[in-house]
Amino acid sequence: MGALTVLAPVAGQVLSLADVDDPVFSAELVGPGIALDPTREPRSQVLAPIAGVIAKLHPHAFVIQHDDGRAVLVHLGIDTVELGGAGFTLHAAEGEQVHAGQVVVSWDPDAVASGGRSPVCPVVGLDAGADAVTRLAAPGDTVSAGEPLLTWG
Repeated sequence: MGALTVLAPVAGQVLSLADVDDPVFSAELVGPGIALDPTREPRSQVLAPIAGVIAKLHPHAFVIQHDDGRAVLVHLGIDTVELGGAGFTLHAAEGEQVHAGQVVVSWDPDAVASGGRSPVCPVVGLDAGADAVTRLAAPGDTVSAGEPLLTWG
């Protein structure tokens, strides 16, 4: 298995997963990765971080599984499952093959923040070993959507 480049699904400021206000992500219980505090743009597009099949798709989160079996989770905000999909628009379907950089969801991070929830987006290599992921951006950096964010492997 070669190195897999994981792209930033949204534009924003890089945060450490340890700084995410959710114990599942901050303790890296589902895997290592990085988080992004998204740019507050209405109808912001969320991109597929890798090519593969959409294994799981919810309005607030999705998992894309690469052909080699590795899977990346993108979670749009913290506690956003409580919104029941309100404010999110899906542009793909579960089971669909997508390419890296393809629009999967659009949302309004500012509306999420205005509603009292964190719009921070964890990007996680599911079930990866702690040292399997290399962060290409450091906390405090600003990245554009589609820019390389992590390498895995």
